[in-house]
Amino acid sequence: MPRIARIRAHVLEAPLSEPFAWSFTETSTRGSCVVEVTTEDGLSGWGECIGPARLNAALIPAYARMLVGQDALAVDRHWLAMYNGLRDQGMKGLALTALSGVDVALWDLRGRHWGEPVWRLMGGRFRDRVAAYATGTYRRGDGWRTLEARRTEARFGGGDPDALTLETLQYLVDEVTGYAAEGFRAAKLKIGFGVDQDIALIRAVREALGPRIGLMLDANHGYDAIDAIRLGRAVADQDIGWFEEPVVPDDLDSYVEVRRGQPIPVAGGETEFTRWGFREVLTRRAMDIVQPDICACGGLSEAKKIADMATAFGVRLVPHVWGTGIGLAAALQLHAVLPPSPPRHDPTEPVLEFDRSEHPFRQAVLAAPLEHQHGVVHIPDGPGLGVEIDVEAIARWRVELVG
Repeated sequence: MPRIARIRAHVLEAPLSEPFAWSFTETSTRGSCVVEVTTEDGLSGWGECIGPARLNAALIPAYARMLVGQDALAVDRHWLAMYNGLRDQGMKGLALTALSGVDVALWDLRGRHWGEPVWRLMGGRFRDRVAAYATGTYRRGDGWRTLEARRTEARFGGGDPDALTLETLQYLVDEVTGYAAEGFRAAKLKIGFGVDQDIALIRAVREALGPRIGLMLDANHGYDAIDAIRLGRAVADQDIGWFEEPVVPDDLDSYVEVRRGQPIPVAGGETEFTRWGFREVLTRRAMDIVQPDICACGGLSEAKKIADMATAFGVRLVPHVWGTGIGLAAALQLHAVLPPSPPRHDPTEPVLEFDRSEHPFRQAVLAAPLEHQHGVVHIPDGPGLGVEIDVEAIARWRVELVG
């Protein structure tokens, strides 16, 4: 029986060539907390945590104290030990994102021990490839602030603020059409910067894409219910796949209101946690599409439980993916085992979120990158997560080692 000898957190960080922003904040760096679980015989499994890397890393020693010396293959038992250990103050948030990194690493380790991919250990795969949609279109640099200043000048000094919007944001239209040229059959557009501005941008992007490329919206909870409903009604004729995070994640009543008040399917859940959190989402019928992040919601163990629950409620599931190639590899393992939804002759297939924004070490941490081919990504069938980690790259990008 392999026993856990050590659990370490690698904090990775790199500056961006240009800052980018979404509806409520911006960043000039990309960071990640990568978790390594090592057995007494030297075998390692790797996972990743979503969220503030240094804060995630600070929690890893607490989980290490619970697990070191234990059977490395007892994944379910370890999940409950970690969750119960911090449950009183850790039912959501950082305690769960840190737990997720450990859980993913344990699944990777388990697969490497048996020489099998995670998807086989989870019951076998439904598919060996998955269609991907491109995520990007962040506001770059200080452009979004400059834009708001110009819109204010136009509003009070004359002129057409929408014309200024489209002129200033043409680079986003070009970015999305570039994804279509790469072979992606769908892309997600970041909104949440003002209803009128967003309506103009959505219409410009749809016109540039034409009717054959899917288009989804992500407001990163930048609206209240009133504005979200107004926007959804205004662009309902633009063939929008879903309206993601229209309102703040902790206001399910507003999710219900937005879902009922406009016709675009409502998506969310990247900042929801565990089967218990998603039970509330599902029983309230707050979302048409749930989007748990494997590296946040409780790891692969919990993401599979959430997926099975969503099937029982007739709700579609599209995992949220953000971070390095480790998190992407974990998402692909889950995509392999997602049940057909609904279970019919021609079911709706899940799609993979494929981040195209700048990330200096996203693929660098892998010995071989996970890339798309004309918008399709093959699910690796190597042991564990199916990828090999470039430990030299981990060391090169590391700014802190905990454990």
